[in-house]
Amino acid sequence: MALLERVSTLVRANLNDLVDKAEDPEKMIKQVILDMQNQLLQVKTQVAITIADLHVLEKKLAENEENERQWMKRAELAVDRKDDTLARAAVERSMSYKSMTESFRQQVEDQKTQVDNLKSALLKLQQKLAEAQSKSDLLIAQHRRSRALGKATDAGTAIGNDSNSAAFDRMKRKVHHSEATAQAKADLAADDVNDKFAAMEKQEEVDRLLNEIKSKRKAG
Repeated sequence: MALLERVSTLVRANLNDLVDKAEDPEKMIKQVILDMQNQLLQVKTQVAITIADLHVLEKKLAENEENERQWMKRAELAVDRKDDTLARAAVERSMSYKSMTESFRQQVEDQKTQVDNLKSALLKLQQKLAEAQSKSDLLIAQHRRSRALGKATDAGTAIGNDSNSAAFDRMKRKVHHSEATAQAKADLAADDVNDKFAAMEKQEEVDRLLNEIKSKRKAG
């Protein structure tokens, strides 16, 4: 659906690249956050609607399953009373409900998949929004520093002061190096956390499969 496509685009967006390429980075980052907030509200609403539709389908499924059982019982009762005509009609009615039951069961499964997809999109968008909000001040401050340094360098060049220009260049390089170092440390820390969670999840899956095998062997 179009909503999931829009959310996917926002989730994949590289905030650093957007800021670097924007003519007005401050305005751009604020607009990105606003877009994410609007999409988040829409996804939450759609999740609620999809879950409500799922409940309706599950209710219809249960009703058809019950009708299928009831008509089969009636068919059995008619057989006991030697009324084959009535029994045949009851069986046909039961089969009709069975067909609808299968249709509703498939719809329920499809709806569950849709609910899961929307919940996943909601979670990813919430995480991306939190990232954007936490980075917004940092990105804007970084842009302002770079712009200020650029203006200072231009001013030094304009008055022909090579020593001041060189000093500004050195300062600019130090700022960029410091920012790059901080970002690298943050990326390494994030990767380390992700690796730990991945290892934990893998170990849990191994334990689950091993316990499953043991249970089957004991049952056998």
